[in-house]
Amino acid sequence: MSEPIIYPSRTDSLGLPLLFAGQAQKEFFINQAMSLVDAVIWHVVEGALDTPPPNPPDGTCYRILDGATGEWSAMEDSLAIRVGGAWQFVSPRRGMQAYDRANQCWYFFDGAWVCAGEPTLPEGGLVVDVEARAAIAQLIDELRKVGLLAPQTP
Repeated sequence: MSEPIIYPSRTDSLGLPLLFAGQAQKEFFINQAMSLVDAVIWHVVEGALDTPPPNPPDGTCYRILDGATGEWSAMEDSLAIRVGGAWQFVSPRRGMQAYDRANQCWYFFDGAWVCAGEPTLPEGGLVVDVEARAAIAQLIDELRKVGLLAPQTP
């Protein structure tokens, strides 16, 4: 199993490598930082897996599920980005968002990755008002879950 690269000096939010005076091999650090920034700004993951896929192309990004194995062991909730034939990891921060192509859903990180669920649609009939109110309430809850609406205050 390859170990994640730990940089002696890095940014606080995403752990991107920083240069220091007299740095050798500056291009390595800059290329690593640019590759990670490219993946995080793009905000797109191919899906969520607990095992690394075989032979993914560089630039591929996944959300890591609980119980991850292999090279992804102990990296749950992180984003795994394929760079130079190896996996690089970005730990999620509160407020981070990523579009999951497999699920066709925006995920929001607030201690865990969540995706808004689809509310139950009112079907008509005699209880349309009750069903419509329930659907609107569920929609509001789902929008709060993904951070698009502020939490309800008492």
